[in-house]
Amino acid sequence: MRTIGIILVALLLCCAGSVSAQQTGMFREQLARPDSLHGSRVIVTEVGDAAAIVKMLQSSRHDNKVNGYRVRIFFDNSQNARSNAQATQERFRELFPEVPVYMNYENPYFKVTVGNCLTIEEAIILWGRVKGDFDRAFVIREEIPVSVLAE
Repeated sequence: MRTIGIILVALLLCCAGSVSAQQTGMFREQLARPDSLHGSRVIVTEVGDAAAIVKMLQSSRHDNKVNGYRVRIFFDNSQNARSNAQATQERFRELFPEVPVYMNYENPYFKVTVGNCLTIEEAIILWGRVKGDFDRAFVIREEIPVSVLAE
């Protein structure tokens, strides 16, 4: 799990095209400071020209996405689907304010999904947290924009 975290941080540092070199350095320093609760810290090591290669790939592809998982908590196409989806989204935000929630419409369905999980294990853990409040929840595979992960 620690290795995944380190890889994710390295990916985020490399892919954050709008972040200047100074901001990246400050971010690395912040990660290297020991956590006040557990004393844990992250040391970022950049291998070779990884940042330059990622920047080159970013310029060639505008919509960088990674394969990941989310938990779908709502899926409906009834007459009241839009208002029910909005209510579900608001209820989720109240119960789990730290987890991102997304509502979208794909004809003819309104869908509400939550989380930005890079592994199926993360998604199953999230599903386990929310299934008590959203009994129709299930894990789905979805492409997640890198820009969302960098936030």
